[in-house]
Amino acid sequence: MTLSKKATCNSHGQDSSYFLGWEEYEKNPYDQLHNPNGIIQMGLAENQLSFDLLESWLAANPDAASFKRDGQSIFRELALFQDYHGLPAFKNAMVKFMSEIRGNKVKFNPNKLVLTAGATSANETLIFCLANPGEAVLLPTPYYPGFDRDLKWRTGVEIVPIHCTSSNGFRITGPALEEAYQTAQKRNLKVKGVLVTNPSNPLGITLTRTELDLLVDFIDQKGIHLISDEIYSGTVFDSPSFVSIMEVLINRNYINTDVWDRVHIVYSLSKDLGLPGFRVGAIYSNDEMVVAAATKMSSFGLVSSQTQYLLSAMLSDDKFAPNYVVDNQKRLKNRHAMLVRGLKAIGISCLKSNAGLFCWVDMRHLLTANTFEAEIDLWKKIVYEVGLNISPGSSCHCDEPGWFRVCFANMSEDTLNRAVQRMKAFVETARAGFSQNQTRSGSRRKAFTKWVFRLSFQDRDRER
Repeated sequence: MTLSKKATCNSHGQDSSYFLGWEEYEKNPYDQLHNPNGIIQMGLAENQLSFDLLESWLAANPDAASFKRDGQSIFRELALFQDYHGLPAFKNAMVKFMSEIRGNKVKFNPNKLVLTAGATSANETLIFCLANPGEAVLLPTPYYPGFDRDLKWRTGVEIVPIHCTSSNGFRITGPALEEAYQTAQKRNLKVKGVLVTNPSNPLGITLTRTELDLLVDFIDQKGIHLISDEIYSGTVFDSPSFVSIMEVLINRNYINTDVWDRVHIVYSLSKDLGLPGFRVGAIYSNDEMVVAAATKMSSFGLVSSQTQYLLSAMLSDDKFAPNYVVDNQKRLKNRHAMLVRGLKAIGISCLKSNAGLFCWVDMRHLLTANTFEAEIDLWKKIVYEVGLNISPGSSCHCDEPGWFRVCFANMSEDTLNRAVQRMKAFVETARAGFSQNQTRSGSRRKAFTKWVFRLSFQDRDRER
């Protein structure tokens, strides 16, 4: 008996090099003691730099972790059914935390907040609310590879890229927005909105006020929606500071206008608080119908009452929450600088960035040719031979081959140093090979073709 089209379709994106790299890592994970030659995971945007701060708070507040209130157990209360609106105490704490991250320039109403099981669920739910199957949303490239799954797989909605290039630091421009819109029109796709990540994943940069103004003007002109995915808003560790789309709307007097109702925010605690396993996400919208529909849909992915209770206590702590954000940003800045400095020393540069848990790394000079095939060849070599799982730009739909997303916050300093040393050895070997071949033949092309390995994930027995 055949399965449904949804079960058998190939639109999930699981065959992307982004996910294939994870699979290779899981087969041979690096461990300093037990598997020192294993693959180091640099493809996972996870924040492990400030767990000690969270653990210290838990030790100082045992009632929260033990599900007690004033010393009395509330286990039974939390174990019983809770409706999908969420615990009021947690929603109040969540909007307070969101405001603090934005310098209290924006205030959020807890009644406009919908809780979801992570940002993945939040983005998909919003797409279900805003678009029908066969309609489209516009996304600037490069973008998070998981969006092919989150936005398209179950919703039937199409993604049309807004092509951004390195010539201006991958910034969004008016012509690029209009070109994407016209492309959709030519494909007979009705455009329902634009989705941006701010700060950007994978670029690690905050959107400028010019870009934000441009986006607001564009959706105003076209009569479409704007989704601002702001899950990295608390990771901004350097200037310019983060500007939320809500701040722009307020400054431009869009409150209670049609545009005001067509701008929506996605948030979660996975990146800013480093708690992806807790599955806490949120949708914030000024549109009452979107809030009502999304709340009903949240039944398919609720946040547990126990999680809400614990985090409401943590985020309501006026001493802990603001200090955590500041300390975490300092640690991210130091770790980011460590990676950039290490790569620069071996002749590899990064896009200048000020946020996120990763760098957008330029390895175009290491390609054998200016093609995406050459990029994948280089990526496979780095995964198999060097033992680093990084994400190729093609998995992020980058228009230019040779860029890679490299994460730095999901490992210890020692592991990051090990990763940089491995990359250094790889680059030095490549240079030596190039020099020898250049001497023999005077041909740069010949030198680099020596480099190209002939491997595939399917037919090579790997030994490291």
